[in-house]
Amino acid sequence: MPRLAPVHRRRNTALHREGGIVSAKSRLTGSATQALAETIAQNILLVRGYKVMLDMHLAELYGVKTKALNQAVQRNRERFPQDFMFQLSISEMDRLRSQFVTSNRGGRRYLPLAFTEQGVAMLSSVLRSDKAVHVNIEIMRTFVRLRRLLSSHAELAGKLAALEKKYDAQFKGVFDAIRELMRPMEKDRRPIGFGPWRRSGSVPDF
Repeated sequence: MPRLAPVHRRRNTALHREGGIVSAKSRLTGSATQALAETIAQNILLVRGYKVMLDMHLAELYGVKTKALNQAVQRNRERFPQDFMFQLSISEMDRLRSQFVTSNRGGRRYLPLAFTEQGVAMLSSVLRSDKAVHVNIEIMRTFVRLRRLLSSHAELAGKLAALEKKYDAQFKGVFDAIRELMRPMEKDRRPIGFGPWRRSGSVPDF
């Protein structure tokens, strides 16, 4: 399995009390809930077209060691198909590395596991702790908010595209009309001077 250089993330101090994650018994209300939601949102990454969270960030939120989380996953490997969880490649981790804070302390030997929304939901049944359940509720809410945000952006982009097409068509009509007005009407022009006399009348045709 590929080895990974030490990677560490800064902790959100608003989430920590006396050196530990906010207790699930507090039900994560008020400012703690907001801080948790912000931390979750910051840790949702886009990899392989999936919105994912990495094992180390989830372990920190659950208040467990990353190794313990991964061991629980390996004991229940059949619950985590490829669209629930996958291991990052070296190139993927290199692309994400700029989002992390590196440190010389500790580190990990292997590339992290990435969990999709479905994989995160499955983790609560694997870890079987109140804290994991309550944290997962907030994670699911954050995923839902993110989907709604992306959906509203897509809807807005569609409306803007429709307006752009609409006004492009309108302006095209205006410009076409202007060009028609400016175009010389050659077929209606007559030579300067007198023309031949009409047989049917005495008025010259100019």
